[in-house]
Amino acid sequence: MTKHSPSSISSNWTGMVPVDDTALAVTDTGGPGVPVIYLNGQFATQGYWRRVIAELGPAWRHITYDERARGRKSKRSADYSFEAAVRDVDAVLAARGVDRALVVGWSYGAFVGAHWTDRNPERTIGAVMVDGAFPYDWLDEAMEQRIRKQFRQWGRFLPLLRPTGLTPRMNADQMADCNIELGRLSRESELAPVLDGITVPVRYVVASGTSLGSRGDEQEQIRTSLDAVTARNPHIKVSAKVASNHGALLKKDAPAIATAVREVATPGGADAG
Repeated sequence: MTKHSPSSISSNWTGMVPVDDTALAVTDTGGPGVPVIYLNGQFATQGYWRRVIAELGPAWRHITYDERARGRKSKRSADYSFEAAVRDVDAVLAARGVDRALVVGWSYGAFVGAHWTDRNPERTIGAVMVDGAFPYDWLDEAMEQRIRKQFRQWGRFLPLLRPTGLTPRMNADQMADCNIELGRLSRESELAPVLDGITVPVRYVVASGTSLGSRGDEQEQIRTSLDAVTARNPHIKVSAKVASNHGALLKKDAPAIATAVREVATPGGADAG
């Protein structure tokens, strides 16, 4: 049973949650509904989820937050590693008095959600992976060099956008390091055992076409790795394959994501049929 702190069953709460050497900007709608924690794309913000939250409506308890140095308020850190991102999930849930939640992650957030779900089955109602957490070996030395070059090219423009919260308060090398670490974690030998170990209901919502920085059919090739995952683990299924590309599906396909959330949350029915 999910436990709620006194503050968690009140109205909407917005504030800062300290963790390690930093603090995260968190929003919690409160209420007695099923708690859903949303995990952002690598350099995205909690605002990206507004259409999904609107689609699900007030019957759910929505918890969003901006990762370290993301958004307008979350503070900088000495640690932008993937493990830090996983720890941040624990910190946010603990601060809001939630013992058990439904996890929804997009892109990088899907990887965080997969690892957190695998490590915490007793605390996870289920998970929805939105066009992320595909076990595929896409990172090699040439790709690593391409990533570093790309972020250094973007680096000259990032300071202009930081006051808006649209880009993180990280330098180009830090952002490249995060992306390269994700490539290593994406390898079939690394991610497949994580997905194979999940014992709660998981639904994927899969985009089509390209993602930022991809070329040709690279992203579609990466998505094909999901077939082997669903064949091995009966808890994991594809809820929808949508026409939108990686960057647009939160905006254009919120209904499909909301449907996947409802599938996962349905008692006794999420893994049926």
